[in-house]
Formats: sequence, structure tokens, C-alpha cells
Amino acid sequence: MTPSLTRLPASATPGDILPLLESDGAVIVERFLSDERVDGIVRELGPFIERTAPIEDDFSGRQTTRTGGLVARSAGVRELLLDQTIHGVARGFLAPHADKIQLNLTQIIRLLPGQGAQELHRDRFIWGKHLPREIEPQLNTIWALTPFTAENGATRVVPGSQRWDWERKAEDAEITQAVMPRGSVMFYTGSVVHSGGENRTQDDRIAMNLTYCNAWLRQEENQYMSCPPELAAKLGPELRALIGYTMGHFALGYYAPPRFMPGTPGTLPPEMAFETGSWEDMEASLLTAQDRDTF
Repeated sequence: MTPSLTRLPASATPGDILPLLESDGAVIVERFLSDERVDGIVRELGPFIERTAPIEDDFSGRQTTRTGGLVARSAGVRELLLDQTIHGVARGFLAPHADKIQLNLTQIIRLLPGQGAQELHRDRFIWGKHLPREIEPQLNTIWALTPFTAENGATRVVPGSQRWDWERKAEDAEITQAVMPRGSVMFYTGSVVHSGGENRTQDDRIAMNLTYCNAWLRQEENQYMSCPPELAAKLGPELRALIGYTMGHFALGYYAPPRFMPGTPGTLPPEMAFETGSWEDMEASLLTAQDRDTF
């Protein structure tokens, strides 16, 4: 029998979602976004999507376009990234191995007509196989900006494969598809086996991929280039921290000011680049962190 994914209503909480990620590696929350919110995101990003050409690469998809930089380009995406449910699931899932989390990747994935099924893979392998299997580094979301159907390339998933040995290959009978209405989201782990499906229709299948990782890891999308300081300065401190403008742990990600300033430390936390706190508060924070002996 073909496996299936659990489907939850838009009212689902992190407490509903997290156990299913543990057991199945993926779960669908249907119609999380209204048509109006999806329309807004598509309207903001449409010009960028249309100007994005396919990558000449078999894995990425020669009939697939991938548009990044969504934090800088879409107010709707920025609002979604701070959603309490989404953020709560990401923090709850990654909490066992990280004090802080960060945004890893923002991307619109458009499957054009004729795109074949992508190779099955695990997203965590962007960091190679260097991390122990016991450490789950990544939590992902993929959003249906058009309906996901079996015919247009709904994401293929192998439920439970997050617990498999990395060498095990999925059989056809173990693969399901994340068929879901527009506005729905699939949460899936960095370890679950999955891929884009085959688009056998004459229409584009458009998805939004927003992923999170432990704050002590290098991000897949370079957020400091996609949303440089002059743009990040216009964001709120919570979103700035999420995209990486904060320290991932004590002493991870500090900066040295280009000019020495008498009466100030030689190294500073990223938040001070935006003048969001006083020198006195910053110095007290550093002393407190040192007293905790968190090296």
C-alpha cells in the first residue's frame, strides 16, 4: 500500500506538528495561508520569478527556476517568517542541538512543463555527511503557491526515511506525494528522503521553500549578501537575528570594528552595527556571557 502523510488543519499548533515530524519526517498543514496572502506574495515576487532562468544542472532541474533573496524582496515573506506557529515548530524541532536557530534558505521553486522527477535526496547533505546522524541540523517548509497535484510535480516524500541508514534506497512503493491545496505547507526534516516531482502538465508548479538550521552552521543561502546590512537595517531586530545578524552562540559571529574607538571593546556583537542598544548594555551583556563560562 502506498504510504501517506498526515494532514492537519490550519489551526494546528507546534504541539500537533512536532510529534509527526519525529515519527514520519514530514507533515502537511492545509490552507495555512489564505488566497489573499498567497496572491500578495506572488504579486511581490512575480517579476523576479519571471526573470529567473533555469540552471543548467540535472539535479537542480533544467526545466526548473529557483529564485532566492526573498527576505529583501517580499513583505509577505518577512511576515510569514515571524509567524508564531512556523517559528515555534522550527525552534522546537531544532532545540535539542542548538540554543539559537537561523534562516537557512529562501527560494521560489518553479517546475516548468516537462520537468522530470528530481533525484531523491536528503537536504542535510548540503553539509556533507560530517555531522553525526543523531544531530538533526535542519527543518524545512515548502509552500504551495499553486495547487500541488500528482500531475504537476507535487513533492515526493518517503515517510519514515529520516530513521534509515543513509545508504538505503527507496522503493517506488515507499514514495508518496505531497498533494495539497494552494496555501498549504509541508513541514519536513533535513533527514527525510524527498525530491521534486515530475510536471506532466502544461502549467507551472510554483512552490516557496523556507528552511531553517542550527545557528552554529553555515547557511545555504548567504543571507548577508541576499539581504545586506543597508537592507537589514530596515528590518526589525527579531527578523534580523533570524537571518543571521546575531551571534549563533557565545563568541560565534562577533565583528571587529574597522576603526578602534577609545573606551569601547575591540569586538562587538552584530546587533551593535545597527545601534539597537547602548554601549553600557552591550558591555554588560558581554561580561555576563563571560561569567557564564560558556566556551
